[in-house]
Amino acid sequence: MMYGAIGRGLPPALRRWILHFEARIEDSASAFAASLPSGSRVLDAGAGELQYAHLFARHRYLAVDLGVGDAAWDYGKLHCVADLARLPLASACCDAAINIVTLEHVREPAAVIAELSRVLRPGGRLLLVVPHEWEVHQAPHDYYRYTRYGTRYLLESAGLRVESLEPAGGFFRLLSRRLLNALQFFPGPLFLVAALVFAPPALLLPLLDGLDRDRNFTLGYICTAVKPS
Repeated sequence: MMYGAIGRGLPPALRRWILHFEARIEDSASAFAASLPSGSRVLDAGAGELQYAHLFARHRYLAVDLGVGDAAWDYGKLHCVADLARLPLASACCDAAINIVTLEHVREPAAVIAELSRVLRPGGRLLLVVPHEWEVHQAPHDYYRYTRYGTRYLLESAGLRVESLEPAGGFFRLLSRRLLNALQFFPGPLFLVAALVFAPPALLLPLLDGLDRDRNFTLGYICTAVKPS
């Protein structure tokens, strides 16, 4: 909620700079959609309010979610309400699937990844985005965080081959985000004072992100995987 408030009204370039993780996710989802042939059947597993549906306008898009994550959300546009660990879909019926910042909200992540693998046809591809260092959200349905090694293990255990697994920024991007997080603790007039203290370094710190070459400090990971033929 706070990030949406921060982003609204900002010039697009500044919004992308501040909300780097969200921008990376949007870019990755857009590139993933563009890589799929027209008419591909695409499963959005954990679709929520169908945030990424517009990217798949030329595909056969199927939005599935359990619909319990956020009481303020409108789940009325979902095509199917279902447990992602027990998808009511035939095996090998989808050409592609996306699961974007949803895996932390399921109790059995290995079962969910196995189901996504099951419904993908041979050669089908998955875009997966998982958080690594992220605050609790959509409580009480918030269960896990993922390292690059745990993410790879889940995918490979489900029979998927990892194509790419990239951290979304490093330590200084993470620190910048944490300074923005701090603003929520200052009510009323104190918010403006806190913004003057925290906002300038939050805007400048990402310039140093290249110093973190290992990217072990990251908000999350963006992954693509394929089901072998």
